[in-house]
Amino acid sequence: MTGVKTVVITGATRGIGYETARAFLESPNPYHIFLGARSLVSGKQAVEQLRSECSSAVNSVEVLLIDVESDQSIEEAVETVKTSRGIVDILINNAGAAFDWDAADGKTSLRASFTRAYDINVSGAHVVTWHFAPLLLAAAAPRILFLAGLSHLTLAAAQDMFPSGPVAAGWPKTVAFETVGYRCSKTALSMLMLDWRWKLREDGVKVFSVSPGFCVTGLGNHGEDAMRAMGAARTARQGAATILSVAEGRRDHDIGQIIDEEGIVPW
Repeated sequence: MTGVKTVVITGATRGIGYETARAFLESPNPYHIFLGARSLVSGKQAVEQLRSECSSAVNSVEVLLIDVESDQSIEEAVETVKTSRGIVDILINNAGAAFDWDAADGKTSLRASFTRAYDINVSGAHVVTWHFAPLLLAAAAPRILFLAGLSHLTLAAAQDMFPSGPVAAGWPKTVAFETVGYRCSKTALSMLMLDWRWKLREDGVKVFSVSPGFCVTGLGNHGEDAMRAMGAARTARQGAATILSVAEGRRDHDIGQIIDEEGIVPW
């Protein structure tokens, strides 16, 4: 294991998480990747697909069973990594979800759509980081990345950066791509990043928020064409490349900031 860095990625069975695991797997730098999955079935499928698609890769990947909504699952995941590797060099809090569409379709209440988004996107990331902190502090140059998404207050206020465009007068409102609960939770995640940056500064842990951009993913179960029509211009693989650049130290001058492909994103 000498020289091989240990990477933990939550929510990595699809979308940006999956492509991030691929980016590490294909990197010329040595990594062992724990691909976070809520179920062993989906995790094994993702790992098998990665190994098939990256057959020439020399890095290694394995499933890590972790549900960020469950403290017991998180604690067991930490024990798995501790027993296997002893340390974590890079923790990527990628797991995220949105339930605004469920509320709009009457599948859940408005309050529940917010509550669960915060539980996964904010509370989940906080609890995961808290429990993995001892393994991070055991590493020589640890990093924590939080995944920002459509959360930038300055741009939203100045440029009306809302994918659905203007909303017609009257009530009830019809929004084709409602993201309010998701976006509010991701904005809160940036404060969480700052708090961990403050807590771990004297330990030498580098902490960032990374914005992969508005990528074509399975968020909200919208089709790829529909997401492109709403302005999603990047692929999940392009978003993962931005994440890898931060994880590999190419953006260390932007520590403690929200980073995208081009630079620092306004708060």
